[in-house]
Amino acid sequence: MAGEFERLFDLARPAFAQERTFRRAKTLAMSALVGLGRRTVSGMLCASAQQFGDWSAAYRLFEQDRFDHEALFAPVRQTVLERLETHQPLVAMMDDTLIRKRGRKVHGTGWRRDPLGPPFRANFVWGQRFLQVSAALSSAPGPGPARGIPIDLVHAPSAARPRKTAPPEVWKDYRREQQTMKVSTQGAGRLAVLRKQLDEDPHGKGRVLIMSVDGGFTNRTMFRALPPDTVLIGRIRKDARLFSSVVPVPRRGRPRWYGDPLPTPEQLRQDDSVCWSKVEAFGAGKLHSFEVKTVAPVRWSGTGNRDVRLVVIAPLAYRPRKGAKLLYRDPAYLICTDPELPLEQLLQAYIWRWEVEMSQLQCTYKSLDSHSWPAWFNPSLNVYPARAA
Repeated sequence: MAGEFERLFDLARPAFAQERTFRRAKTLAMSALVGLGRRTVSGMLCASAQQFGDWSAAYRLFEQDRFDHEALFAPVRQTVLERLETHQPLVAMMDDTLIRKRGRKVHGTGWRRDPLGPPFRANFVWGQRFLQVSAALSSAPGPGPARGIPIDLVHAPSAARPRKTAPPEVWKDYRREQQTMKVSTQGAGRLAVLRKQLDEDPHGKGRVLIMSVDGGFTNRTMFRALPPDTVLIGRIRKDARLFSSVVPVPRRGRPRWYGDPLPTPEQLRQDDSVCWSKVEAFGAGKLHSFEVKTVAPVRWSGTGNRDVRLVVIAPLAYRPRKGAKLLYRDPAYLICTDPELPLEQLLQAYIWRWEVEMSQLQCTYKSLDSHSWPAWFNPSLNVYPARAA
């Protein structure tokens, strides 16, 4: 493991302008892997036996952007592409993550909803928001387990709200920054950057990119700014308005984008005239047989004049313990920008999105004190039982 880590980090040497900066970052990165407790700069310095020296150089490494984060992730991304087959698409997952902070003057911090709070109460925590992209590295093509490998991580703060007594020009700039700094806008930008990086990589040029996102990114900002050779899979509302596809015909005025109204995803799920079909996908440690309904091609206001596929996934039955009553999870409603994508590949790509959730859960608890960890969480073993879901 140590040898592979050093090989990957040595490939990231172009990300640093100076050799001493590269060596310092390499030492801190290794300390973050083997250190115990919170992953702070002081904790990494103590793990590498530098607690009695000057700490200023280590803090300047992170405060003054002394390395290129895109070049730092480039060797990891290229290694993932090398392990894929020639015509195998790259499946990636995107989501935002919250890193808890304590200092009120830390850049980009603010009050945000606690993703680990109870469903019956919206809690708020002080922290930073980051946007993460992970690539799914499977052991073999087809349904099976996959590991989410982080290939991009950027800070995605919100616009700073001015005072009520601020002049109108300041409020106008604030409204403009709100639109440009939205997490979906930044997600569309990172998706375009990833597509450009793949076209420049020798093993990624011409390779199809399948990006799986949750409901927070299923909007027109993401779906209408889709780069070429990219497929987007997102979770849609159960009451979303859908329309049939239209055939382009010459007419006066603006071309027609939407046809006749179609049933909502929830109405389609309850429609007995549409049959369920069986689709196998790997999840939670074994191969499951999912019941799905699909309609294609359809139109949605978020995708504009692009045809998409609607997929309705029936809830799975499960027992919380042996001999307990049979319970059912909530159904899921997905849309895919490629109506010709096979259902098995579409469903498996979305289920793999759980890997990015697990990496975010680990980052969240590693930012807390050890006494705040739940009893079921073990960061050293990377164990996430079913209760963590």
